[in-house]
Amino acid sequence: MRAVLADAGALRIKWPNDLLLGRAKLSGILLERVDEWVVIGFGVNVTHHPDLADRATTSLHAAGATIDAAALQGELAAALSHWHARWREEGLAPVAERWRERAHSPGTELRARLPDGSEWHGRYETLEPGGALVLRLADGSARVMHAGDIFLL
Repeated sequence: MRAVLADAGALRIKWPNDLLLGRAKLSGILLERVDEWVVIGFGVNVTHHPDLADRATTSLHAAGATIDAAALQGELAAALSHWHARWREEGLAPVAERWRERAHSPGTELRARLPDGSEWHGRYETLEPGGALVLRLADGSARVMHAGDIFLL
């Protein structure tokens, strides 16, 4: 999508799997492990976007891009191939570093909803080498999240 949107600085990753344009969700990524395989699914709002009550959404066309889904699919496949090769050759470190470059900045206030329904409020601190999010709570303690929903405050 880098070639699609000239202002790549506006694109941010929201842990664990959303791509935001400004504060609006543009795309989501789903990963599922099956035995020794990982199945990856991308959902990108190309020409339309849903109107959701709990979050802002947008599409590439709403942002002024004119790419069609087939061309975008080619770009995504090339990017995935590149980063898969780097991961295989260099491990997770360069992938995690790139993620940190594109994520919300440290200190960003977040609300985290865990799979058990509990919630934590704090500030984004970092991404652990294995991909877990570190949230700094108001009392100074750190919580490590491996799964959950994140809301920017």
